[in-house]
Amino acid sequence: MHPILFEVGDWPVYSYGVLLALAYLAGLQLAVVRARRMGLDGARVMDLGIYLIIAALVGAKLMLIVVDFTYFRQQPRELLSLVRAAGVFYGGLLAAFAVAVLLIRRYRLPLWKTTDAFAPGIALGHVVGRLGCLLAGCCYGRPTDLPWGITFTDPSAAANVGTPLNIPLHPTQLYEAGAELLILVFLLATERRGRTFAGRTFWSYMLLYAVSRFIIEIFRGDDRGSMAGLSTSQAVSVVLAPIALVMLLRLRGRTAE
Repeated sequence: MHPILFEVGDWPVYSYGVLLALAYLAGLQLAVVRARRMGLDGARVMDLGIYLIIAALVGAKLMLIVVDFTYFRQQPRELLSLVRAAGVFYGGLLAAFAVAVLLIRRYRLPLWKTTDAFAPGIALGHVVGRLGCLLAGCCYGRPTDLPWGITFTDPSAAANVGTPLNIPLHPTQLYEAGAELLILVFLLATERRGRTFAGRTFWSYMLLYAVSRFIIEIFRGDDRGSMAGLSTSQAVSVVLAPIALVMLLRLRGRTAE
């Protein structure tokens, strides 16, 4: 665990910020490469990807405010901390999707084919991003006595994100990075098998991520808000999974007509 990667003079360079930047760059590069192979305009996809990154950053921070609304209402000065906070992944994902729907039409790109190009890139970026979470100590798990539990010791992690120190915790950052890596491999390995149709890769990602995120949330130990007895991310997963399944069946049915 290394929250601070290195320092330039008195200016700390945080490992999470570096990994987050690499996550976005890796995801965008994979999306552009895939888009060109699929016959899409690489330049327009690159432009679209930049807007989606901005939307994802804003959306993630807005959902963080929603999840921790009481805290930010009581401590309004802490809103300034959002500048260095990553936010909630689901907020970024949903905001990026909404912006994508609007801009894809403006760029005259095929909607579902374009989202298919981006889906594996989202998974790849999430793998890298969760490794950044591990280095920073955020998104930590519940206490555990399992042999693969990890123990954080850096006081800066406790000060920045409240990471419990000197207690073995579920490595939920690695759980999610591993789940995203498996999803990435699955998407790429099965993309051209069976009945192919536009939107299959994207909605398969949404379905698989919703299921995996719901399960991983059980082992999370940080405060993430709650809705109807579920964490905020679990509640979103409960809604997203059936939507993704319906979309897969609907789009698959269109190809059979």
